[in-house]
Parts: sequence; structure tokens; C-alpha cells
Amino acid sequence: MARQNYLFTSESVSEGHPDKVCDRISDEVVDLFFKEASKAGMDAAQVRVACETLATTNRVVIAGEVRTSLDEKQIKSKVKSAARKAIKSIGYEQDGFHWKKAKIDVLLHPQSVDIAQGVDAAGNKDEGAGDQGIMFGYACRETPELMPAPIYYAHKILEVLTDYRKKGERGCEKLGPDAKSQVTVKYEDGKPVGVTQIVLSTQHVDPSLTSADVRKIVEPIIRETLPEGWVTKDTVWHVNPTGKFVIGGPDGDAGLTGRKIIVDTYGGAAPHGGGAFSGKDPTKVDRSAAYAARYLAKNVVAAKLADRCTIQLSYAIGVSEPLSIYVDLHGTGNGKVTEEKLEKALREVMKLTPRGIREHLQLNKPIYARSAAYGHFGRKPGRDGSFSWEKTDLAPAIKAAVAA
Repeated sequence: MARQNYLFTSESVSEGHPDKVCDRISDEVVDLFFKEASKAGMDAAQVRVACETLATTNRVVIAGEVRTSLDEKQIKSKVKSAARKAIKSIGYEQDGFHWKKAKIDVLLHPQSVDIAQGVDAAGNKDEGAGDQGIMFGYACRETPELMPAPIYYAHKILEVLTDYRKKGERGCEKLGPDAKSQVTVKYEDGKPVGVTQIVLSTQHVDPSLTSADVRKIVEPIIRETLPEGWVTKDTVWHVNPTGKFVIGGPDGDAGLTGRKIIVDTYGGAAPHGGGAFSGKDPTKVDRSAAYAARYLAKNVVAAKLADRCTIQLSYAIGVSEPLSIYVDLHGTGNGKVTEEKLEKALREVMKLTPRGIREHLQLNKPIYARSAAYGHFGRKPGRDGSFSWEKTDLAPAIKAAVAA
């Protein structure tokens, strides 16, 4: 039996964190190539992007493999422009990292023909997975969005603070783009009931601010963001525990695409297959199959077949069908359905080939930059097709399949 009374901690980082700056730029590149393909009349399913970004003091390096409608000169010009716009949107206009002054190198080249032959459809061969690997999806009843509470509220704290910073409200105009949060949640009888520790480290633009000054700004906002009654007199606060935090972002610490995979998913409350998401088109199952696994797990819980659900998918490069599908209901199925029956049913209600996932979730769109910060899961589906994997429209079909 799972433990019922315990503490669990998850962290998040803001969009101005060095690694998140790189994730954002890489996803802006993905979106750029989808937009340009649409303008040129290129089939969006033919777009290929595997983009990695490095950022340090006033320097950005963008490298990887692509297939696009743009020529080499256009790639360099448009990618540089997209990167500068992303850095400006995040809020970096500092001496050590400035959207206008940073040197940007674009080192993108065509996708390997060896990889392409395994991924592309040809003759009777369907599209294959862009790589081997394992992907996990998870859902639980701890929040209305069916996410684990620690990571959900760690994200929410930074998202709200960032919103106030950009609006110049509630003293947050004194804060900088780079920030990290961490929330320790207390569980009783298996349910989240409060927070015992809150950690918030945020860059500030005024060097004279002390940790106490920053706490006066952020504490009321954090209290409002967390559920009522979760913060008590016994909650321990750690706000800018090292003191001054003026030098931040890529000037303070180099950033790389794909280094915050646990922040991107479930905050450690569920397994992770190891592959990053940002900078990849949907043929990369690291991304698309992780979205599909979350979609299926969320719909299993939304269908009230279980209170918790973990799903694993596995793939081989060039092979269309998943090698395996694994379901774990963590003993919360209440006898309504077995994991084995669900494993069979999920294959019936959704085609889990790369093409099937791409078409079902409509992933060949410029929808990825928004996912680069504050988590890829637990977000509201957008009218533009973003976060389609957060819909619960498959629940009726899953219920019917297991009842058959």
C-alpha cells in the first residue's frame, strides 16, 4: 500500500531561467518553421526540427538539424530574429544579456538522410519514430487539472509573479526575469493539505533590495496563489536565501535546451523517460509520445476509472507501432478495470504511431513556444490547438472500450 502521510517537494523555474531561455528559443524555431511551411505551401508533416540552444553572457548559439521551406540565408536571418524577439519578450535588457546586443550564431543544417529514411513514409511503410526511447504520462486527482500538487503550485507561483512583473504591478517591476521556486507539500491520508516549506529565489533589478525586501513583495502574492489554509504559522519561508540576486539569466549561469525535464513534466512525482521536449518536431516521440501518454493517463482519470494513472510507451527508431504500452493504476482502480484491459483498450481508442499521435492531437502547428515555461502539462488547451493533449475528450471512448 502506498504511503498516506508524507512530505513531497517539487521545483519550478521561470521563463527567464537560463535553461528556459534556451527552451523558449528552440521552441520558437519549431514554431517558425511550421509558420514558414504554411506560407510556402509545404506539407507541415514534412517539417523536421531538432534544435538545441546554448546561451551565456551576451551570446546565443543555435544548432541542430532541420528540414524547412527556407533557404540557408533565410534560416539564419529569421532564426536570429525569432531568438531576439523571444529574449525581449522574456524581459532581458541587461548589460550581460540584452535582446538587441547579444551575438547570435545559427548553426542549423539539413537533417541526416539516414535518420530521414527511417522517419519518412515510403511505399507501404508508414512514418517511423524519430528515435528509440521510453515515454511516460501521469495524472492524478490532486488538482482540477489532474496534476500533482507540488509541481502545479511551484509553476503557478512563478507564472503569477512573472505576470505581475511584466505588468509592472505590486512591486514586481523591481524583480528580474530569472527565478526559481520550490514547494514542499504535506500529505495526509494520501491527499495534499498544506505546505511546510516555500523556496523562492528571484532576480531583482534594484541592487539595494535585501532578502527581507523581496519577501515583502512576493509573500502576499504567493499566499494568494496557494489554496486557502495551506500556508500556516508553521510554514517555513526561504526567500532569496543567498542574499543579493542581481546578476541572473545566461549572464549569471550558462543555459542549455532540455536541462529541465522534471520541471517540464511532473516534478518527480512520476517517472520520466529521459528525453527532452523543446526544440523537437512531433516526429520525435520524446515529445509527441510523452504528450500522448499524458493525454491517455489524464483521460483514464477523467473517466473515473482510477484516481492515479501512469502510462509508459516505448518506441524504436524507424518503427511505427509502439513496442509496448504499460499501465499502472497504483491500486486506485477500485476493481472497476484491470491494467491489462486498459492496455488493450488504449490501443483501440487511439492510434499510437507517430502519424496517429500527430493527427489525433493535431501537433503539426506553431504551438510550442507557449509550452517552454511553466510545464508542458496541467495547462489549458488553447483555441490555436496548443496543449491539445490536455483535453479530456477521449474519456467516453475509453469507458466504452473497457466496458465492451
